[in-house]
Amino acid sequence: MPVAEIRGAQINYQVLGSGDQWVALTPGGRQEMDGVRSLAERIADSGYSVLLHDRRNCGASDVVIGGDESEQEIWADDLHALLQQLGAGPAFIGGASAGCRVSLLFALRHPEAVRGLLLWWVTGGQFAADRLGENYYGQFIAAAEAGGMAAVCESEFFSARIAQNASNRDRLMAMEPGEFIAVMARWREFFIVGAKLPVIGATEKQLRSIAVPTCIVPGNDATHPRSVGDNLHTLIAGSELHHLDPPTATIESLSAAELVAMREQRLVDLTEIYVSYLERTTAAVSA
Repeated sequence: MPVAEIRGAQINYQVLGSGDQWVALTPGGRQEMDGVRSLAERIADSGYSVLLHDRRNCGASDVVIGGDESEQEIWADDLHALLQQLGAGPAFIGGASAGCRVSLLFALRHPEAVRGLLLWWVTGGQFAADRLGENYYGQFIAAAEAGGMAAVCESEFFSARIAQNASNRDRLMAMEPGEFIAVMARWREFFIVGAKLPVIGATEKQLRSIAVPTCIVPGNDATHPRSVGDNLHTLIAGSELHHLDPPTATIESLSAAELVAMREQRLVDLTEIYVSYLERTTAAVSA
């Protein structure tokens, strides 16, 4: 699988399809690129070139703990640099949850490089901010405080990054625990502040400034409240809104079998929604 040198980090990526129009998809959480592969393959089969990548600190890419901006902003700028290096753009930028945040930040920071936005599972609210701030950063701050960088390397998440990319251990162990903790605390502030915003990562004014075609599919759980996605639709002029789940069928209420069936149906529905939107949007631009 190809690797690109992007702003001081080795980034693992893959391009599916060979169409003239580009789509870049980013998964939620800290998932590697396979988190959106099924959707990407279906979009590529519909005639698009689809870029997948492991963000820095995710998957098989380099772990690089540093930078003056939030990790989410770093991810957005990395994606922009990767697209530029590939000569791919402007592109449709999309993603779920964390990928949705990256996509919105990409549009705000690099509007000239965006053809449109494909957003699903929009995050917002105090519960999401608290939960994600802890999952992304708080637990690793605690590990470093208790056992230094060795404890960080032994954590479930970072030990997996080391297993996929052995050089990550050397970079982590070369850090002073205090430096690591300071970066993690600074990155966690993105979520602390974000609890008060319409969506985590962007103000109302910023969201109203987005002027590219946008298709929104809200989530339906405590981290991705349906109301947050609905509100985002009101803030981005001309955006299109689709609901996949009935408002009473929250993820927390489903059995394991029901959850698998729901996710499979979501994939089918998302493919139909986004391929249709891509076709209509590109046709309107070409007309």
